[in-house]
Amino acid sequence: MMTKVAPAVVVLGQNSVAVARKITSVLPGATLYGLAGRTIEVDVSFSNFGETVRELFAQGTPVIGICAAGILIRTLAPMISDKRQEPPVVAVAEDGSAVVPLLGGLSGVNDLARRIAKVFDVKAAITTTGDIRFRTALLSPPAGYHLANPDDAKTFISDLLAGAQVKLEGIALWLTNSQLPIDPNGNLTIKISDRLLQPTSNCLIYNPATIAIAISEISGTEDEVLASIQQLLTEAEIAPASIAGVFAPLTIAANPVIHAVASALKVPTRFFTSNHLESLLTQGYSPSQAVAIAAIGTDGEVIKTEKGIAIAISPEPINPNTIGQSRGRLAVIGTGPGSLQWMSPEVKEILKSATDLVGYTTYLNLVGSLAEGKQRHDSDNRQEISRAEMALDLAAQGRYVAVVSSGDPGIYAMATAIFEVLDRHNKPEWDSIEIHVAPGISAMQATAAAIGAPLGHDFCTISLSDILKPWSIIEQRIAAAAEADFAIAFYNPVSKERTWQLTEARNILLRYRTPDTPVILGRNLGRNGQTVKVITLEDLTPEVADMRTLIIIGSSKTKTIQRPDGNVSVYTPRHYS
Repeated sequence: MMTKVAPAVVVLGQNSVAVARKITSVLPGATLYGLAGRTIEVDVSFSNFGETVRELFAQGTPVIGICAAGILIRTLAPMISDKRQEPPVVAVAEDGSAVVPLLGGLSGVNDLARRIAKVFDVKAAITTTGDIRFRTALLSPPAGYHLANPDDAKTFISDLLAGAQVKLEGIALWLTNSQLPIDPNGNLTIKISDRLLQPTSNCLIYNPATIAIAISEISGTEDEVLASIQQLLTEAEIAPASIAGVFAPLTIAANPVIHAVASALKVPTRFFTSNHLESLLTQGYSPSQAVAIAAIGTDGEVIKTEKGIAIAISPEPINPNTIGQSRGRLAVIGTGPGSLQWMSPEVKEILKSATDLVGYTTYLNLVGSLAEGKQRHDSDNRQEISRAEMALDLAAQGRYVAVVSSGDPGIYAMATAIFEVLDRHNKPEWDSIEIHVAPGISAMQATAAAIGAPLGHDFCTISLSDILKPWSIIEQRIAAAAEADFAIAFYNPVSKERTWQLTEARNILLRYRTPDTPVILGRNLGRNGQTVKVITLEDLTPEVADMRTLIIIGSSKTKTIQRPDGNVSVYTPRHYS
């Protein structure tokens, strides 16, 4: 069965990056690893090939190496011990002309190799005898089926290859349409059943994912709900591997018990809106039965019920991804000032997993290749509230939405807008959304780091924009911060419509600071045209800054150092005399 862990595509040179991107385009969630110093525009940089590949392999991550097969073999040879635990390992030629599955026969490596080969219009170099002769992989069944007794499979397949016949009990088109030697009188048997059966050496048992767990209300703790479900499954003699998912109304999607139960059963959760369930309820179904029928269809059967819980069987394997919707997720992320190298691993993972990206066009463009395959929702920089509402509405539909800010999303950015909208509007459909804020390197941190440590002691930030707050408040804060001798980071210093505010801010500061106080101007940090320079407070005029400039005003203790290489460093001492 194909592993559910997203694969890692590993490259050693820039020539392989284009081929790697073709592979990641058909493998959702795949991460591109590139050798540091030899590759650019990759998701993760590494310095040691062997250590990286062995670590990924040990974690159970499928590895696709765009390199010689021998390199992967020699790298992983000391770790090869248990084929049941091995993730898929595939070697791909630099030009995509060869795709060779190496390890992970029980984890779907041949299927993975075929998917990759299809991208390059070549045939995967499949060498598994059973796979070639019977046109099916009995050890790694397709999604929706689980082999219950893999220990018996080796002898079983050997007998088939030696000429034995096999009879099928149950329905599975992937077996019926194969080239297996099927005979109703065969001395070998393949059973397809969602019930607990006692395996034997001459019988392979496949559990189809045909069972739906429906929960319409939470009437206990996680342990209590799970115990009730386990009791119903035991009474019905259901094989746990046949459980396809936990299904529930969207109104209880935020309840952690639902997700804890699904996690314990190792299945996904899916949800139905009230409109989806309404017609079933009017037909006389109980709430839990309505959820179950919504999951399996009217051709299925509800076999067990208890308060708020129903167990149902579908006539065909259930693909949860096509039923109902996921719990909506909304992540507000900070990409950092601009450079991908300043983007946190957490933010990169969110960008890879998200279905939709929402943000100001300039910020979405900073995401680069991580935006590929995503639905973009661009908007103007000043449309924060409408952008937040759009993001919440998309997430309410079960999508995974990433709201993209530069810098840190909680500093004069979209995280606040999201919570403002939540606070002002009481929309029930937003109640189910899971919201997460992922921090980023702020513009003031990047500017400070580029020049030294001007924020090395107490500091504050003040936005000079008077669009959302009156200038009188800004004046008070500048004066208070200056009198308290904070180093100050000014955001939004000037724009085409706002120029006089920076002059006024300087005049206020000069009441408390000397004219030669160091001032740092950081513009386009991490982007093309980055500049960082030091001037004095008396030279701070609107002409030296724009909306892409972050200004740091030193405290009375801030010092400037002229370095031997001609560069200037600025720092604020940790000790006050």
